[in-house]
Amino acid sequence: MSSNTVSRRRLLKQSVLGTALAAGGWTTVRGPIASARTAGSNPPSPAPLRLGGPVFEKTKDPQAWVAALRKLGYSAAYCPVGAKAGDAEVRAYEEAARKAGIVIAETGAWSNPISPKDDERQAALEKCRQQLALADRIGARCCVNISGSRSESWHGPSPQNLTPETFDMIVETTRSIIDAVKPTRTFFALETMPWAYPDSPESYLRLFQAIDRRQFAVHLDPVNLICSPQRYYSNGTLIRECFEKLGPYIKSCHAKDILLQEKLTTHLDEVIPGTGGLDYAVFLKELSRFPDTPLMLEHLAKAEEYDQAAAHIRGVANRIGLSFV
Repeated sequence: MSSNTVSRRRLLKQSVLGTALAAGGWTTVRGPIASARTAGSNPPSPAPLRLGGPVFEKTKDPQAWVAALRKLGYSAAYCPVGAKAGDAEVRAYEEAARKAGIVIAETGAWSNPISPKDDERQAALEKCRQQLALADRIGARCCVNISGSRSESWHGPSPQNLTPETFDMIVETTRSIIDAVKPTRTFFALETMPWAYPDSPESYLRLFQAIDRRQFAVHLDPVNLICSPQRYYSNGTLIRECFEKLGPYIKSCHAKDILLQEKLTTHLDEVIPGTGGLDYAVFLKELSRFPDTPLMLEHLAKAEEYDQAAAHIRGVANRIGLSFV
């Protein structure tokens, strides 16, 4: 590790401080922004929600893309172009989205920037830099990746993933990506995972404090945090804790569902929203406190499954008095 490796003592101090502040109803912030106490204040009115997902229809220009999103009832979208797109094309899609009131939620940098294989790690770092630059060019809310894995699989479990050494590696790697690109309009974020940091609201708060970059933010996928029966049956409490500790820094969320199977030992499956146990009422209520934070459907096989998922989420929102843009 470089000489900039964060000391364990500093991390512990920051994590204890951040957790204590959050537990006391304080929103932890960094830099010149002062801490602001939220406990006891009048809760804001819930904001309309933004739902998005993949577009299966083939589109050839920004106007057709916007029309396809509107047909699906989406007000948020995945980035429609790749990192090699020219500036004119990027600007055209950004302008089309702005005029249509569509938020470009995220670019994906899915790769393993902490891979034990040098060539894989270097390629992943380059991809992260390119996708973060693209997010900044098009004005996406964030560029998201997982922190990576020390295993042979880019996203798999490893006994090394949840160690202090890997925590430090994630801190240094994430700093290097942000410092190389220097984004001004977007943020680099790490998706929550069951067997890699950040694997809980607490570890995300620790990472947030340790990375200490203004353009680092939070990407929330609560399904990825559910890795036990205890978390499965109390996932509403887990979701509330995520928003309590991380809410102001969440730039985009993923919408999935999870089902605890009657198999030994514990067996959890990702399923279509509405067919699992995720507490969408809590999820949507918490999300409504943070206007324009997109909720993005993912990991489904067919357009019909996305329609089914969207219908369920809209139905839950309607039932609890929330609406979508």
